[in-house]
Formats: sequence, C-alpha cells, structure tokens
Amino acid sequence: MKTAVVCSGGLDSVSLAHVLAAENALTRLISFDYGQRHRKELDFAAACAARLGVPHHVIDLRSVGAALTGSALTDDLDVPDGHYAEETMRITVVPNRNAIMLTIAFGIAAAQGDDAVATAVHGGDHFIYPDCRPAFTEAFDAMQRAALDGYADVRLSTPFVHRSKADIVTAGAQAGTPFEQTWSCYKGGEEHCGRCGTCVERREAFALAGVADPTTYADPEFWRAAIAAREAV
Repeated sequence: MKTAVVCSGGLDSVSLAHVLAAENALTRLISFDYGQRHRKELDFAAACAARLGVPHHVIDLRSVGAALTGSALTDDLDVPDGHYAEETMRITVVPNRNAIMLTIAFGIAAAQGDDAVATAVHGGDHFIYPDCRPAFTEAFDAMQRAALDGYADVRLSTPFVHRSKADIVTAGAQAGTPFEQTWSCYKGGEEHCGRCGTCVERREAFALAGVADPTTYADPEFWRAAIAAREAV
C-alpha cells in the first residue's frame, strides 16, 4: 500500500519510515509544528525525508498548540525526570494531539492518492496517552472511513500498537535506521538529557533489544536508577 507516515523525527516514527521504505511502500512524511519545546525534532524528520527521497509536508499548528495549554511540551512548565510510565509524565500530554494530526494527515493522504496513513504509536504509550491506545486507533480508523466514504479509501496503519519500543528498535535496526539521526528528548537541548521520560524509555529500549545505542546523553546512566525506582513501586 502507498503509505504516508506521520513523522515527528523521533526514533519510533523514523524507524517506521525506514521499515516502509524498505518495503517500497513509503510515499511521504507528514510532520507538525505545534509549538513544541523540542521543535528541533522536525529537523530530524526533514533529514529522514531527504534520506529516503520522499516529500516532506510540515504543517504549521502553532496557533492550535498555543490553545492546548497545560502541557510541559507547549507551556512554560518543567519536563519531569523519571520513568515514562510514572504518573508525573501526564504533564506531557497535549490534549487530542494525535487526533488532530491524524485528521490532517488523512486529508493529505486522500488528496495525494495514498492508501494508508501510518503512525508509530506503541504499547509503551498506552498508559500515558489515550490517543495512542488501540481503542482510539480502531475508532479513528472507522471514523475516517466514514469521513472519506465515496471519496477515498484510506486506512490507518499502526504496526507497533501492540508492540514495545524495544520491538521498534529491533525493526528499525533491521531496516537500517540511523538511530543517531533521530530525536526523542522532550527538553530539546543540545543533546539528549538522559533524564526525561522519553530519554529513559529510549535508553531502556536499546538495552532490551540488545542493540547498541549511538545516542549521546548528558546523563547516560540515570535511566538505570529511574527503572529501578519504578520497579520498586
């Protein structure tokens, strides 16, 4: 199927893009600027599109993001340190973010004649983000089929929704993903902080997958303490 990928520039979506490119299914990348503090991730999405030779659509949602207040990703709030599954990570939720982005991505895909929109939501997202859960993705797919009925037949592809981030690392490695050319850290500094939930989850995923992590972290060992603290709860 001709497939567009919603690509943040992070490990998950860039790996998915490489997997689909290896299958000769990738048509384009679609990214969103919603005023996120880690906007530098978009540079990594652009590099991915250039590397894979596909168009890159960057949609300006900064005015929308400014109205979605209360998230550490868009407001002047500290991004917490610790394991991704901790309750404190709820402050990184941007309400309805995936629903908004996927709606736009489906419109682009329909206009461009694509067969599917792919998103790299995975099992580790389910605890924190309601619009990453299977119940949401299944309902969204049904909604979009109704929205485009008679105009286009575009499906939602979520190959990792029942899999772990370690599984994504494994699949990405098999597809030749240059992991050093991906950005995960929510703090958006010069290098990955190694302490925020996304950095801890990223580091843990490489360890579980048995794949060397090429990422430079400001605090490369914090993830072990964060995971130990989580397991002790």
